[in-house]
Amino acid sequence: QVQVVESGGGLVQTGGSLSLSCAASGRTFRNFAMAWFRQAPGKEREFVAFIRMRGVTTNYADSVKGRFTISRDNAKNTVNLQMNSLKVEDTAVYYCAAGHPDATLEFVGSAYPYWGQGTQVTVSS
Repeated sequence: QVQVVESGGGLVQTGGSLSLSCAASGRTFRNFAMAWFRQAPGKEREFVAFIRMRGVTTNYADSVKGRFTISRDNAKNTVNLQMNSLKVEDTAVYYCAAGHPDATLEFVGSAYPYWGQGTQVTVSS
């Protein structure tokens, strides 16, 4: 079993920055791929970013590419999402997920068995 807890959400103005953190415990963190998803009100959950076990391979949704950066610290069992140049459309509940998705399923939420409770990010105009 893996426990996942997000933190760092909040309210920020357009163009601002926020950093989200995800702490994982239970099983060996470094063996898991980690991802961030988000869900805006009235919309389906969508993929945001992904990072493989060693932190070398990352991938991003087109909507956040160049603005968001995912990183991980396996010594601290944490994964971070640095969000810059935030837009109103980035407003959502952000979820951290852990799992072992196949390469073609990195973007698919159901490929991750472990999820945090979510943290709210609100970007005001």
